[in-house]
Amino acid sequence: MDQRTAPPTFPTPPVPLVRALERVRHYLYRLNQKLVPAPLAMTELIMGHMPPQAIAAAAELRLADALADGPLPGDELARRVGANPAALARLLRALISRGIFRELRDGRYALTPLAGTLRSDAPVSLASWARFYGSPEYREFWSLLVDAVRTGQSVVPSLKGTDPFSYLAENPKLAALFNDGMTAISEVTAASIVAAYDFGRFPVIVDVGGGQGRLLAAILAATPSAHGVLYDLPNVVTGAPAVLERDGVNDRVRIEGGSFFASVPAGGDAYVLQRVIHDWDDEAAQTILRNIAAAAPDQATLLLVEMVIPRHHREFAGNWADLDMLVLAEGRERTAEQHRELLRRSGFHLTRIIETALPFCIIEASPIKRDA
Repeated sequence: MDQRTAPPTFPTPPVPLVRALERVRHYLYRLNQKLVPAPLAMTELIMGHMPPQAIAAAAELRLADALADGPLPGDELARRVGANPAALARLLRALISRGIFRELRDGRYALTPLAGTLRSDAPVSLASWARFYGSPEYREFWSLLVDAVRTGQSVVPSLKGTDPFSYLAENPKLAALFNDGMTAISEVTAASIVAAYDFGRFPVIVDVGGGQGRLLAAILAATPSAHGVLYDLPNVVTGAPAVLERDGVNDRVRIEGGSFFASVPAGGDAYVLQRVIHDWDDEAAQTILRNIAAAAPDQATLLLVEMVIPRHHREFAGNWADLDMLVLAEGRERTAEQHRELLRRSGFHLTRIIETALPFCIIEASPIKRDA
């Protein structure tokens, strides 16, 4: 057996149990809001920006890396990360109240499972993701949310003079945080997607906009008879070989660089797009989907991994992701009916929507027959 590091695995609880727990959490939260004075409940919501910034600071200081070998006294931890001891203690006190880090009886600080996700060498490291969301650039974009609501357009072009993806390409450090964060999120979502859907009937699976290939690697690892094509921008897929080799599927993947606005690889049995369509408005999304329709055989299957905005008004991550798309890009999260109509106009028929244990769904569609 070779020495490659095995990919992390995550439990995938039953979907009905997850949805039931989400409802319980929602009603408990609403009960808490009703039991305290409204100004106090609103103050808590207004101050909700603070924990993400504290997490980002912990990631930037690499506190979790410093504690990876064991607990440390505050002064020693501060020395290792280059921080003021008193200020660091204040930061840790706030984070500990949210279950991030802990203080032992002897006063030393230690990791918790949540804090462990901020280690740079964690099986799924969210350090880059925390730093991206805590970056001055991201905060600046969201400070203009009211402008996005007034105009219905992303604030990035007016603020930076270019579209968000070009802006990332021109800022390698921020782009690296974003790409590493997306790969980490794919580590978590991949297990739920593979658990929810049988990919075994597809000899060739094309991952369009697949980044560094984490989802495709998970699919192929679970489907030994399949081969894959990873397709994304040339500067994005440069990091794919290491991911594919780690998962032991590199000999079954062909990597292609290109733009899905121009074309996509032809001849796939399944075309997978994870969190791609939500980045774009309907016109741009139709261009992508029509390129797939042109390349896909009539018997091919299209699989979109996206959040689907539900009919209920309970807490749902997609509602906030939708605002993120409004601020940063020209995209949006869509309802089931909006997905159906978008697919129809692009040459596809929506066949079913499969829920996963996470907020993401697998939207299955088939090409509308060309002679129909």
